Formats: sequence, structure tokens, C-alpha cells
Amino acid sequence: MPLLQITNGVTRHPDYRLAEPLNLTIEAGQALAICGPNGGGKSLLVDIITGAHPLLGDAARYDFGGNNADRVADNVRLVAFRDVYGGNEPAYYQQRWNQADEQTFPTVSEVLQQARTAWTDLHQGTSPEIDLDLLAELGMDEHADKPINQLSSGELRRMQLAKMLMSCPQMLVIDNPYIGLDKDARMMLTRVLGLLAQRLTLVLVVSRPADVPSFVKHIVYVDGKRVSNLLPATAYAQIEQDGARMGEMPAFTPPTDERFTPAASNEVIDFRHINIRYGQRTILKDLNWLVMRGEHWALTGENGAGKSTLLSLVCADNPQAYACDIRLFGNKRGSGESIWDIKRRIGYVSPEMYSAYRKPLPAIDIVASGLRDTIGLYQHASEAERACCKAWLAAFDASHLADRNYMTLSSGEQRLIMLVRAFVKNPDLLILDEPFHGLDNRHRKRAQAIIDCFMRNRRKTLIMVTHYEEELPSCIDHRLVLKKHR
Repeated sequence: MPLLQITNGVTRHPDYRLAEPLNLTIEAGQALAICGPNGGGKSLLVDIITGAHPLLGDAARYDFGGNNADRVADNVRLVAFRDVYGGNEPAYYQQRWNQADEQTFPTVSEVLQQARTAWTDLHQGTSPEIDLDLLAELGMDEHADKPINQLSSGELRRMQLAKMLMSCPQMLVIDNPYIGLDKDARMMLTRVLGLLAQRLTLVLVVSRPADVPSFVKHIVYVDGKRVSNLLPATAYAQIEQDGARMGEMPAFTPPTDERFTPAASNEVIDFRHINIRYGQRTILKDLNWLVMRGEHWALTGENGAGKSTLLSLVCADNPQAYACDIRLFGNKRGSGESIWDIKRRIGYVSPEMYSAYRKPLPAIDIVASGLRDTIGLYQHASEAERACCKAWLAAFDASHLADRNYMTLSSGEQRLIMLVRAFVKNPDLLILDEPFHGLDNRHRKRAQAIIDCFMRNRRKTLIMVTHYEEELPSCIDHRLVLKKHR
């Protein structure tokens, strides 16, 4: 019997149903990918496979080979970036840069030990058979004593995978496995996934053809909440290419209204001999950086090189900024301006912000919260402001999401809404930290075109972080490459 066989599956809850009954077979030891456009139904399918959305009757049958733990949740595990902080996302976002708050979060070794202990308790005191070679490949030893809020996004991905290995699942489902990883880390993870595919059933959820590893030979394509039969992996690239051509960018005119008086200084960022340390760890060392109005910067570097730390200084989130020689929009930090005086000039999106933002509000209200830099909407938007939000949603081809509850959107749709939120107040400085995570090719190309169009205004400044060279818009004219401890 296959590890999972679903025959004419229909979810019990009517709000979480596919367009037609699901028929799907996953063999033990199989490696496959779930692919499709944003909002196509990938997240729904994953929730069905993992048992989060139970099916009517006995449509789903699992065969775990007589394992002591026969619950689906004990044998089918999901790795999703959003869940890495264990429900502490707002605290993480607020405290990541406060050294005094490091003990709020467990260390890497504590997280891994907790996972090991949980497995032991579940299996009546026996020890899990952990593949030590796989754990070594993930490189967690060097981060063992770090609190998880001090890890980079790429390091968090690797820790999360190591945690799941401690639970010895029979099927591992990984949502966008390469999110937040630099080129070398992606190559390392591909090696690990290849080894995993030889030991268990592996299901990868990806949003771009380049993220389907060569050892995955078949895909399940999901679009319009309809699930295909198994297709050869080569078919996915052609489907995505055709879909991208169908979504050409329509005429788009960025707003010309300013919500605030433009800063008088042409110097947007002036960092002089910046040094940032956390305990014995040096993150940034003797960094000088000058960004002038109208410049468009690519900020790149390996995982853990300090990109997020650098941006936290720009966005006034890091209290160490007061001990540094920093000038933003012509004003020296600590000279009397509030963090809100700084933030109101900045549009910002990041993986950490996406992970922290969990508000059950209509998507248009999530966008409108960007007008006031709040996590949630605490003041009703005016008619003019709502019209502005609708215009930006239309530009990103997201008008159909405006009235939908943000928490019911797919992960890709949520990421798209957070990206729209960064633009809505027509900011002087746009900071896009890996903004295309989880976006399909069509939305990625559209977003690149919007960025280029927005940056034609010579008063606008851009800083963009990405680990994929092809994601950079054509307007990029400056680069800053960070190296660890340099």
C-alpha cells in the first residue's frame, strides 16, 4: 500500500475545499514537488496531505508500516518558515536587536534537544535514530549556543530542518525550501535534500522552476484549486514560462502625491565606521556607507554577513544605532528625532516582517497599515487612502484579494500583500529585503517592472536584498557586498 492514498477526497470544512474531489497517491520513498501559481491551491493541498484539513469519510489512507506512533502529525511533518519562532513572532520582531532580551528565546541546541526529547517521550523512552551525517551537513554545530532570534533567515531555515530530522518523520513536506538561502547554502541544502530523498518520502512546495532539484522527477501542478496527475518535472518550466507570458505588465503610473515634505538633505544614509557586536560575535566591523538620494542599491552577501542587521540600523529598529555615527535623511541619530520620523519616509518589507504579521484583517487594511507603519490598522483609512490602496493592489494584480481575510490567503498571496504595503505611502526610501519570496514568475516579473517604474522618480531611493541575481530590477546602479566579520 502507498504511504498516502487519497480517493475522491473532499475536506470536511467547506471553506477549505478544492474545486473538485482530490485523487492523489504518494509512494513511500518518493520525492516530488508541488508547484503552481500564487493562490492556485498549493497551501490547501499541503494542509490536506498533512492532515490539517481532514477529509470526509475514509478518503485518505496512510500506511506508516506499523510505526508505534500512528497519528498523521507524528509521521508527516511540515517545515514552513513562518512557524520557526513557535508562536512568538511579534516578540521576535520587537526584540531581535535587543541584546538584553536574548534569553527570551531558546538556543539552537535547546530547540534541537526539545525535539529529540519529544520523540523519545512519544516512543516510550527509545532514542531516535538520527542521521548524524545529515545534521553535520546542515552546519548547526557552529550556531549551537545562539538564541534563535540571533540567527539569519538562512540559518533559521537550516535549524528548522535539523529540528524536523530529530522527529524522524516518514514524510517531510518543505514549503519553499530555498527561501532566505545564499547560493552556497542552496547548494548545501540540495545535497541534504538529495540524501533525505533516499531515506524518507519528500515533498517540496516550490514557486519557481529553478527551485525543483534535479533528483525530483515528478511534480503535482495545482492551479485554480485543481490538482493535476503526476507530471514530469520538465513540464513545469514550460507551464511557468507560458504563464509568465500571459501576465504582461499593463500601463502603470506611480502616484505623484507626497504624504510628507521631502527631506532637505540629499544624503539618505551616512554610516561612518559602524561596529555592531552581540557578546563575542562581531556582525559589522568598521563599515562606511553613503547612500545619496536617487541611488538604487543592491545589498548582497552570504547568510549571516549582517544584511538584516544593517537594515535594522536604517529602519531605526536596532538600539545600537544610538552608539554609532549614523545620519539618516541628513539627521544624526539621537539628535531628537523619533523612530517614527524616520519610518514615515521608509517603505519596508522583509521575511521577518512577513513572519511576524498575523492579523485577521481584510487584505486592503493590511495594505493601509503601511500608511502609518503599524502592525495592524488602528485608525480607519480615509476614502482617499483606501482609493490609494486599491490603486496599488491593482498595480500588483491583487485587486481580487482586497476584501479577503489576510489569514486565509495562501503564503504567496500574503507575501504579495506585504510587498504592496511597502509601496502604499509613496516612500522616499524603499527597502526590499528578499521581496520576491514565494512569488511565482508572473508576479515576480510584474513586481520588477513596478520597481523600475517607481524608481524613475529621481527623488526615490532603493535598497534591495536578494540572493538571486536575476531578481534585481534593471534600475540597480550601486552595490554593497557584505562579508562575514568584515
